Amino acid sequence: MLGNTVDADGRPSPRLAARLDRAYDCYAAARCRVLFVSGGVDPAGRDEAAVMRDYLIARGVPADRVVADSLGNDTWATAIHASAYMREHGYVSAIAITQYFHVPRTMLALRRHGVPEVGGASPRFVEARDLYSILRELPAIAWYAMRPL
Repeated sequence: MLGNTVDADGRPSPRLAARLDRAYDCYAAARCRVLFVSGGVDPAGRDEAAVMRDYLIARGVPADRVVADSLGNDTWATAIHASAYMREHGYVSAIAITQYFHVPRTMLALRRHGVPEVGGASPRFVEARDLYSILRELPAIAWYAMRPL
């Protein structure tokens, strides 16, 4: 699961909370055995992955089922780290959980890094800024398709 903004009070932003709730639903439905949460650390020191991990544990996911990657500063880095974790632990399939417009690029990045089976899921969360994000994804997908590994 990809990170997003952590509010100044240390809680997940509404967008991030929606992703986390979607990840929780995936775990609760036994579709996700392990939740790999990935994000960066913002200039104020807020660690997205740690906040995500703590949120999921507070919702009832066992701590040993949540893996936090605090070096996932962008989608490409997350794909590198998630695919390495999967290889080390013998996992061959992943569900990329992020916003609907970001799922295709995330799936592409994971496939490019050797994850053979990748699906996608997103929360029901829409904002006005999604229009900008959708437009940004078009060149980003093209770049990820040809970006050197």
